[in-house]
Amino acid sequence: MRRPLIAGNWKMFKTIPETVTTLTQLKKNVADVHHCEIAVCPPFTALAAAWGVLKGTNVHLGAQNCHWEEKGAYTGEVSVAMLADAGCKHVIAGHSERRQYFGETDESVNKRMFAALKGGLIPIVCIGETLQEREKGVTFSVLETQVKKGMAGLDARQSGQIVIAYEPVWAIGTGKTATPQQAEEVHAFIRKLYADIYGSLASENVRVLYGGSVKPENVSELMQQKNIDGGLVGGASLEAETFTKIIKYK
Repeated sequence: MRRPLIAGNWKMFKTIPETVTTLTQLKKNVADVHHCEIAVCPPFTALAAAWGVLKGTNVHLGAQNCHWEEKGAYTGEVSVAMLADAGCKHVIAGHSERRQYFGETDESVNKRMFAALKGGLIPIVCIGETLQEREKGVTFSVLETQVKKGMAGLDARQSGQIVIAYEPVWAIGTGKTATPQQAEEVHAFIRKLYADIYGSLASENVRVLYGGSVKPENVSELMQQKNIDGGLVGGASLEAETFTKIIKYK
């Protein structure tokens, strides 16, 4: 039985004091939550402060990106060991904004994913199609390429350890949301594709999150779908009360 994961991606929002205030409230709000795993991914500058608030609670800490090298002359980058040292359990790889603005490719996402696994972190590997690709009717071929290249080379153990986040790019920050039925259709496709590559056991174990404008108003219906195992939540995770409503979708 896959345990749902609700993860908040704070992107480039919140100072250290704002992070501490928000997480102090959030951890109180969700202290009684047992039906799902919870994670929050603040900006790098706030990770240490966030860990100071979250350590010992049921809210895990995550990061928004990592480099694939263990150390070196990579100005502006952060290694997996640094993230683990700051208290992180999860790290996002290949978010659509990283692909769109910073040149992430399936190949670089793959290297980040393996670096995370090697360093003991759980990678949340993002895939998804743009509006243009959806309108062209190539959603499934785009996702197939992203899965086959971005998640290539996993062994039997690793294939069940990663988390996949499906982000319809056209629904991120736009207020648009795939209907639960549209989301489920794509999630079912991803799980079937994963089974074809890594086998039925890996497919049954891997969690596939939905990441397109998840809100308190739509989370319950999304979570009722057979193949949706949680959410990668953007803007709605920035306020403790709103994120609490999403976490307590039941």
